[in-house]
Amino acid sequence: MKQSALHLIIVLSVVFGLTTCGTAQTAAEKEAVAGEVNQRVNNFDFTFKATYAYPIGFKSIYLSPYYDVKVNSDTVRVYLPYYGRAYVAPMNPNEGGIKFTSTDFDYQVVPSRKRGNWQVNIRTRDTGREIFLYFDIWENGSARLNVTDTNRQPISFQGNIETGKQE
Repeated sequence: MKQSALHLIIVLSVVFGLTTCGTAQTAAEKEAVAGEVNQRVNNFDFTFKATYAYPIGFKSIYLSPYYDVKVNSDTVRVYLPYYGRAYVAPMNPNEGGIKFTSTDFDYQVVPSRKRGNWQVNIRTRDTGREIFLYFDIWENGSARLNVTDTNRQPISFQGNIETGKQE
């Protein structure tokens, strides 16, 4: 009885050790991801992939992998869902969600007080109304996006910044 319990403990510890070793990132990999995220944010060239939506007054919603925000030096393309209260409904029913392409916008990167964290603020000027995108981006590639639109309640999204390994 004692021997079988000892064998069980050994087998479980080996299995646990193998699974944790396979998922850990090395310091070099973390540094490479942080460098790429830093470069993409400061060069105005990144893609935010949304995984969760956090509407005001509702539970979080898991999203399909098709929702994103693509930021380039000359264009911001947003394709996100919207859950919440709209103060002005769109005339075209196909214009639901948060979908637009902007070529006239303000882009500001503010390093956070904590090392490895950036705040990116984008304000559109050519979408018919001002839309504000506030990103909190961390060096591991995770990000949070708050969208403020004058015609709707604010909504937040959780997701990741794409790096070379994910594309």
